[in-house]
Amino acid sequence: MCNQSVGLIQRAVEETGISTVSITLVESIAKRVKPPRALLVPYRLGHPLGEPNNPTLQHAIIAETLELLQDEGTPPILKSSSQKGEFDGQN
Repeated sequence: MCNQSVGLIQRAVEETGISTVSITLVESIAKRVKPPRALLVPYRLGHPLGEPNNPTLQHAIIAETLELLQDEGTPPILKSSSQKGEFDGQN
């Protein structure tokens, strides 16, 4: 799903009182759309959880994303992932 669409849906859901988080790949879109809570990951489009078949990395990204729900800052909250890697999305 498009990063922009997800951010807009998040804002609408949050208006009903439900907290949301997302993983985003494009910082410029996230800064423009201002989703309530988003984790910016350093991977190419189509690979928000990094390289395939790497459950350790994928679980770490999901955990880092869910931790944003505990952030007591005022939304929008855009955090860069601490996960790094050589994966460039090309197989």
